[in-house]
Amino acid sequence: MELSSLDFQQARIKQVLFKSRLRSVLYGVREPDPTLFSLADNPLGVWLRTTVQPKYGASLPYQRLEQELQRMLLTGKSLVQQYQQGQLEESRAGLEQLDKHASRIETLLQDLEQLA
Repeated sequence: MELSSLDFQQARIKQVLFKSRLRSVLYGVREPDPTLFSLADNPLGVWLRTTVQPKYGASLPYQRLEQELQRMLLTGKSLVQQYQQGQLEESRAGLEQLDKHASRIETLLQDLEQLA
């Protein structure tokens, strides 16, 4: 199955959705969902595993993308733990780290898109 530019656009939307859900947790709008930080349950992680991995799993961009997503999820989990410990400002300031992960993921998605 060939990946289209629409597939990659949907992947980008999945990443924005994760950031939005995390932000809403850190601002007290919603409760944290344990699956939010699971690579197996994260929508972008699911897309990588089910759609991209079969064809591009051995490629360096795929491997780097999966690793960066895992780092982003761990960062998000750490921020929620800070929030739950009452470190509200610190957790919210940590969203800058998340933006750095997102930027690297965007670059890796572009690299992967060039392979497709």
